[in-house]
Amino acid sequence: MIWDTSFALRILPDLLRGLVTTVQITFAGMAIAAVLGLVVAVFRYLRIPVLSQVLSFLVYFVRGTPLLVQAFFVFYVLPEYGITMSALLTGIIVIGINYSAYTAEVYRSGIEGIAVGQWEAAMALNLPRGRTWTRIVLPQAVRRVVPMLGNYLIQMFKDSAILSAITVYELMSVARAIGQSEFRYIEPFTIAAILFLIVSVPCTLVLRRLEIRYGTVH
Repeated sequence: MIWDTSFALRILPDLLRGLVTTVQITFAGMAIAAVLGLVVAVFRYLRIPVLSQVLSFLVYFVRGTPLLVQAFFVFYVLPEYGITMSALLTGIIVIGINYSAYTAEVYRSGIEGIAVGQWEAAMALNLPRGRTWTRIVLPQAVRRVVPMLGNYLIQMFKDSAILSAITVYELMSVARAIGQSEFRYIEPFTIAAILFLIVSVPCTLVLRRLEIRYGTVH
């Protein structure tokens, strides 16, 4: 099959709209993963009876089941119990919760990397626990794990294509729909791949700069 430039230009606007949806899913999902993961990490570190065990189980469960299965369950099973959401909202929530299980572990490693002397110094100064966390522990912990969070952001951008299985009209689902309707696949999938690269490569370069800047922090 020969490349058709006119056809490629005709379908480009639709693919760009799909890319916008993919970017929206990525940043909204990452916002959920970043906040929820931090909350889970803090509560697990505090080792609150029962709550810590429940959160640990949820983290292992989410990490141990495929994202696709989780998306299918929320989109197709929960409506039978009266919980109905749009495909896009479902995708954002599912991918956000899925990645929060990974970011929680990243945050936990950052928290555990804080020197014991800093905890002891905070106690010696009689600082309230809340201030110790917000002024001393979390700023350092988050700074340490910024590069790893960036890796998950890029991975989420690529994994968003999985959500096409629940009819989220993101970049790859648009490309597939065009291919099926026009019986031409080379142009939509090639353009989709190029658009993924256009977004992911600059993000990778920024991530490398973050690794250089924060990777040596101890």
